[in-house]
Amino acid sequence: MTPQIATIIGFLAALCSTVSFAPQAWKIIRSRRTKDISTRMYVITVLGFAFWLAYGIMLAQWPLMLSNGICLLLSGFILVMKLSPQHLKEEIADTVDPTA
Repeated sequence: MTPQIATIIGFLAALCSTVSFAPQAWKIIRSRRTKDISTRMYVITVLGFAFWLAYGIMLAQWPLMLSNGICLLLSGFILVMKLSPQHLKEEIADTVDPTA
């Protein structure tokens, strides 16, 4: 496999991983509901992205740092919304999307 193909595959993997959290985060903002989201899954996911980010920092690999940093922010947002009381979810969602 050529280095260019490996780079393209790595970029596509990072893009898919990063973008995959956006629809869930947006749905939470719009609906203000998190009842059906697994807390354990998001705790593990947030920890995983934190470790990947740390790994990228240790290797000084900006693609790992960038993609996992964004994933950490998005999954962390979802976890915070999951753990927050309803009134705080409403406040956060209103701040992010006041039209909802």
